[in-house]
Amino acid sequence: MSIDTSNPLLDFSGLPRFDKIRPEHVTPAIDQLIAHAREVVTQLEAPFDTVTWDNFVVPLEEATEQFGRAWGVVNHLNHVMDTPELRAVYNENQPKVTEFFTELGQNEALFAKYKALHASPEFVTLSPARKRIVDNALRDFRLGGAELPEKQKERFAEIQEQQAALSTRFSENVLDATNDFKLLVADEADLAGLPDDVKSAARAAAERDGKSGWQFSLHFPSYFPILQFADKRELREQIYRANATKASEMGVVFSEVEKWDNTGNIAQLLRLRDEEAKLLDFTSFAHVSLEPKMAESPEHVIEFLEDLARRARPYAEKDLEELRTFAKDELGIADMQAWDVAYASEKLREKRYAFSAQEVKQYFPEHKVIDGLFGVISRLFNVTIAPDQAPVWHPDVRFFRIEKNGALIGQFYLDLYARQGKGQGAWMDDARGRRLTTGGIVQTPIAYLTCNFTPPAEVEGKLQPSLFTHDEVTTLFHEFGHGLHHMLTEVDELSVSGISGVEWDAVELPSQFMENFCWEWDVLQGMTAHIKTGEPLPRALYDKMLAAKNFQSGMQTLRQVEFSLIDMHLHYDFDPNSQQTVQALVDDVRSKFSVMVPPSFNRFQHSFGHIFAGGYAAGYYSYKWAEVLSADAYAAFEEAVEAGGGELLDQTGKRFHQEILSVGGSRPALESFKAFRGREPNIDALLRHSGMQA
Repeated sequence: MSIDTSNPLLDFSGLPRFDKIRPEHVTPAIDQLIAHAREVVTQLEAPFDTVTWDNFVVPLEEATEQFGRAWGVVNHLNHVMDTPELRAVYNENQPKVTEFFTELGQNEALFAKYKALHASPEFVTLSPARKRIVDNALRDFRLGGAELPEKQKERFAEIQEQQAALSTRFSENVLDATNDFKLLVADEADLAGLPDDVKSAARAAAERDGKSGWQFSLHFPSYFPILQFADKRELREQIYRANATKASEMGVVFSEVEKWDNTGNIAQLLRLRDEEAKLLDFTSFAHVSLEPKMAESPEHVIEFLEDLARRARPYAEKDLEELRTFAKDELGIADMQAWDVAYASEKLREKRYAFSAQEVKQYFPEHKVIDGLFGVISRLFNVTIAPDQAPVWHPDVRFFRIEKNGALIGQFYLDLYARQGKGQGAWMDDARGRRLTTGGIVQTPIAYLTCNFTPPAEVEGKLQPSLFTHDEVTTLFHEFGHGLHHMLTEVDELSVSGISGVEWDAVELPSQFMENFCWEWDVLQGMTAHIKTGEPLPRALYDKMLAAKNFQSGMQTLRQVEFSLIDMHLHYDFDPNSQQTVQALVDDVRSKFSVMVPPSFNRFQHSFGHIFAGGYAAGYYSYKWAEVLSADAYAAFEEAVEAGGGELLDQTGKRFHQEILSVGGSRPALESFKAFRGREPNIDALLRHSGMQA
C-alpha cells in the first residue's frame, strides 16, 4: 500500500512539518496508517515455515512505528495547541487508534508467533536487547487480553476504548476549567506584595482581553504568586478555592460545573480499571499496573510509602508547628488556613534565611539558565548542544541538536511558556525514537520538552527575559533528565531504546538525578546573572539557599506520600462498585498521613491528571521510589568530588551515561543501577539529601 506523502502527517522523510499540519489532515492520515498497518498484520498472521526476527518482528515494528509517530504528533498538538477544530478530530480518531492497538494486543496469531520465536533456536542467539523485546511482547500480549475467550476480548476492547475517551475528557475538563477562570483585580492596592513582573504579566493579560486592571488565571505562573506573595488574605483564599475546586462539583464557575465536573469520569475510570483487572484474573488494577514495574506488589509499595511517612512525620509536625507559631506571632494569622501556607512559608523563609524567592529569581534569566543547563550536560556527557532549524507549532518554540564527536545523536523542541490552550505542568515526550533502520542507517531520537513558565514581560517599558524561580530551574533540569534518557541512548532496537521499555517506577531516575545539579555552587555560577547588574549569584545568597534547601522537607515528603497512597489505595483496595466514595478514601488517607488536612472543599483529585489521564495509575509512587535511586546515584558524584573531582567526576559521568542512559530499557533497571553503583540502592542518600537522617 502506498502512503500519500502530500499529507504532512504522512511525510516521515524528516522532521514533523508543524507549519503545514492542519486538523483536516488528521483523519485521512490516521485512516491510511491504520489500513497499512492492518495490511501488514494480515500478512504476518499467515503461517510461516520458520518465525525469525527479520521476517516477523521487523516488519511489524516498521508498520506500527510510523503510525505511532503520526499519532504522537497529533497527541502532542492536542496538548500544546488545543483548538475546537483539533480537539474534534482528535476525539474522532482516538477510538480508532485505541481499537487498533487493542486488536494488536489481543491478536492470537501474532502472540503465537512471538511464542514460536521465543522457543526457536534463533532466540538464544539474539542480543540481550532483542530477547528483552520478545519477553516484553509476551508479557504485554497477556496483559492486553490475548489469552481471553472471544466474548471477554470484545469486552476488554470496549473497556480500553472507554478508558481512552474518559481520560481525554478528564484532561479536557481540567484545561477548559483552567482556561475559563479569570480573576480581574481593579485596584493595584489589592496586589500589595506581588512582584513587578507578575503584575506586568497580569496587566498584559487584561489588556489582551480589552480590560483595564490586572487579570489572573489558574495557570501556575499566574495563580501561584498570589498564594506565595499577596498580602491580601481574601485574594489568596479566592484563588486557592478556584484552583482547588476546578473541574469538580465544587467549581466556582457554577454555570459550567456540570459540564466540566470530573466526578463521574473518575468513578467510571476506576470501575473500568477494576473490571479490566478482573478480566485478566488479577486481584486489582494495582496488580496489573505493577506487572511491568520494579515494585513486587501493592503491599510492598504501601509498606515503602508508610515507612517513608513514619520517617518524615516528626519533621513535618515540627515544620507545621513552626509555621503556625510564626503565622500567629509575626503575621497576625491566628487560624492559618491552606491559602495561607505558601504565603506564611515564604515570609518565614525570608526571616529565617534572610532571602526571598523573588530575590533569587532575579538571578535566573532564561538565557543564562539555558546556557548553564547545556554546559552541565556538555561537561557530564561530553556532548555539544546547538540551535537547529525545524518547523514549530508556536513562535515561542525553539529547536536544538545534540552532537557527540561531531555526529548528530539527538534533537529536541523546547516549549517553555504557559499560554491559552496548553496543558498544565511540565513533561517530556518522544517525537521519534532511536533505531537502526533496515537500510542500516541510525534514526536519531527527537524529544519534546514542555514547561509552563512565565513568558517574557515588559518591565519599565522594556521587554525583559523570562525570570525563572529556582523551583522552575529545577523543573527544567528534571524534564531535561527525561530528555537525556531518551536522546543519549545507544540502543538500536526501537522498543527498548531511550525510555521505551524502562520500568515505569525507574523512569524518573535520570530526571530526579539531574535536579541535584541545581544546588551545586559551580553550576549556579555558570547559569546565573542578575537581571539588572549581570552579577552571578553571590556566595552569601547561595549559602542561604543551601541552608533553606530542606525547609519544610518533612511536609513536602508527606504531601507526596499522601498523593501516592491515595493513588495506590484507589487502585488496590477501593471497591468502585460500593457505596464508598472517592472523596471518603481521600479523606481517610489524609486523616492518617497529613499533618495539615486540606479544607473539605478541596478536590485535588479532580485535576490529578497523572493518574486519570497521564499513565501513572497505581504508579504515582514511582516519584518517591525513583528518588531513592536518583539520590543514591547522585551520591556517586558527591563521592567523586570528595575524592578529588576532575577526572574522577568525568569518569562517573561517563559511567552514568554508559550504565543508565545509554542502555535504555534493554535490561532491567535494577541491573543498570547495580552496574553503575556496584550494589543495590538504599534510602540513606535520600534521607540525607532531604535533611531527614535517622
